[in-house]
Amino acid sequence: MKEIQIGVISLGCSKNRVDTELMLGALQHRNVSFVADPAQADVIIINTCGFIESAKQESIDTILEMAQYKKTGGLKALIVAGCLSERYREELMRELPEVDAFLGVNAYDAIAEAVDHALAGEAFSEFSAPKAEGNYLDRVLTTPSYYAYVKIAEGCNNRCSYCAIPYIRGNLQSRTMEDIEAEVRMLLKAGVREIILVAQDTTRYGMDLYGKPMLCELLERLAVLPGIVWLRVLYCYPENITDELLDVMQKHETIVKYLDIPIQHLDDTVLKRMHRRNRQDATYALVRKIRQKNPNFIIRTTLIAGFPGETEEQFAVLRQGVEDLAFDRMGVFAYSQEEGTPAAEFPDQVPEEEKEARRDTLMEIQQAISLAANERRVGKIYRVLIEGAGEQEGTYWGRSYAEAPDIDGQILIHSQRPLAEGEFVPVKIESADAYDLYGGALL
Repeated sequence: MKEIQIGVISLGCSKNRVDTELMLGALQHRNVSFVADPAQADVIIINTCGFIESAKQESIDTILEMAQYKKTGGLKALIVAGCLSERYREELMRELPEVDAFLGVNAYDAIAEAVDHALAGEAFSEFSAPKAEGNYLDRVLTTPSYYAYVKIAEGCNNRCSYCAIPYIRGNLQSRTMEDIEAEVRMLLKAGVREIILVAQDTTRYGMDLYGKPMLCELLERLAVLPGIVWLRVLYCYPENITDELLDVMQKHETIVKYLDIPIQHLDDTVLKRMHRRNRQDATYALVRKIRQKNPNFIIRTTLIAGFPGETEEQFAVLRQGVEDLAFDRMGVFAYSQEEGTPAAEFPDQVPEEEKEARRDTLMEIQQAISLAANERRVGKIYRVLIEGAGEQEGTYWGRSYAEAPDIDGQILIHSQRPLAEGEFVPVKIESADAYDLYGGALL
């Protein structure tokens, strides 16, 4: 019997990527093979993102583009899963007859059934109740073999007024520490060296299961596991970054000194309208405390420009805060008006051009800050994880603890000896630009 050729496209965040890997795990023991070229696929699975307008548009465009392979390739079945499918299930089923099956964000374990029905020419859809559990021990990595994302919780109890995630993925549901540890041990045994913990809000991990945040206890367990080199944690909300958490991160050499802290704004009135718990004074104090604990801590943040009702004066507060706090890494989103969220109904929406102009202003300020931060690293030696080879002989690229994959810059390296992907190498930084560093491997 001929193998079914399956192509998979994962859009959106790293949490979505883990869900994609669970789907691949559910399929890998069947008579299938995975292909990178969609033109060769019998079945294409698209795991969509529905977070903000640009992500939704990318998902729709990808669905329509892949549907063309029914005409130009050998595509027999197109399956759409994930956040967009969950959020707009009725509209998509009505408007996209090209799609043969739809799965919601909690129905990934039905992927094999979806494939069977779709190939038989039968319509299929599955939308299940929210759950955190899954067959994490049978996932298929789509990242390089040396790093993996580990989702420690599903959903979110924060009700930020601009965010649709709780309506898509439900309330916080944490996995048990034992379940997470078993998965990490499996990944380390398979050769993974960097474990990246993700959730919608990692600092609230465990609240639902244990009655209190348990991220510190989880980090203590994972940091000492055999084989781990880097343990990285993303999406830490500022109000829950405690002295205890900073002390645990300081205590273990394996926990990278990198904090991803989405603050979103610095004007207190805007923060209240966002339903955020952090406030300007507390954020300033937190950044000072982190840098006093260890000046080598890398602090990354995300901001929203043009939130409804954001005045010129309130934007000026945010702009001044970006200059004052000098984050090592920063991403800025122009506010996206998401239907079903409270903020979408606020009467004082900021015009699109103004939102984008404010975003661009913040990123221009950040570019100079990033350049200065990178220039301070010139002359220093870093342990770098090699991720690939350049076109010129003896050139490579990689990351230090200060760069998270997919979102931060790279270190471009020259070396007199061949370097292998996944190898850790000491590199002396020789020059810098706003986003990337350049250095030589020390042999």
